[in-house]
Amino acid sequence: MLQRLLPLIALTACAFAQQNPDWTKPFPPFKIIGNVYWVGTYDLSTYLITTSQGNILINTGFPETAPLIKSGVEQLGFKLSDTKILMATHGHADHVAALADLKKQTGARVIMSEQDAVLLEDGGKSDFRFGDDAGMRFTPLQVDQRLKNGDKIKLGDVEITAHHHPGHTKGATSFSFTVKEGGKDYRVLIANMPGINPGVKVNGMPRYSNIAQDYARSFHDQKELKLDVFLASHAAQFRLHEKYKPGDAYNPERFVDPKGFREAVDRLEKLYQDQLAKERQAK
Repeated sequence: MLQRLLPLIALTACAFAQQNPDWTKPFPPFKIIGNVYWVGTYDLSTYLITTSQGNILINTGFPETAPLIKSGVEQLGFKLSDTKILMATHGHADHVAALADLKKQTGARVIMSEQDAVLLEDGGKSDFRFGDDAGMRFTPLQVDQRLKNGDKIKLGDVEITAHHHPGHTKGATSFSFTVKEGGKDYRVLIANMPGINPGVKVNGMPRYSNIAQDYARSFHDQKELKLDVFLASHAAQFRLHEKYKPGDAYNPERFVDPKGFREAVDRLEKLYQDQLAKERQAK
């Protein structure tokens, strides 16, 4: 039965991807800082993190972006087959729909927040907002490890900390780690920004009654984080295309932007507070 469903799942995910051409538009891979590389599309972030014992990929995009990710990894001089861990910031199709394909190609372990692991395993059906939207479905896959807030992911000489920042999804997660470059330590954050999707009621959803409290906690916790390098799930969220143009010389300071991160969090929090007030007033 599942085999008969897979082509339909792929088609619906592709249809959703076509809503935003920047999600599948190719973009040249490049070195961000130290052992961190961009292998995503024009807007969908995919991060390659190399280690002494194999590599990590964070976020994947749609099925049609899997070949672009593979090509980007190889253009940078690495092998996709050296990928040992696959992770994602949250379980929406635009960040996880290619996971099953990349898992099949690499045999890598899939690591996901415990709250969003169920989304990977049911192909997005249990998502509180998009569960009934066929365009957000994707090929299910088994999760090998479930993350809790504060858990460490270790591979070779790299240790990544998971930060649970729910709201956008129940298991939305940011990742922080330290990169050494030019005799300096840089605190890198791949942030899952707490944006609000159209159709979401932040005062409470039938399948997410405590969403308001989760959003509030995520804004608070993100403002407590200490970071240097600001990255995120979408290029637009950390203004990648304002900071970098293909062919620019390598600059480890390019994405150092703690002020920009704080401003982005403050902006999203204001949108949340305004929407919450309107929803409560309308009751």
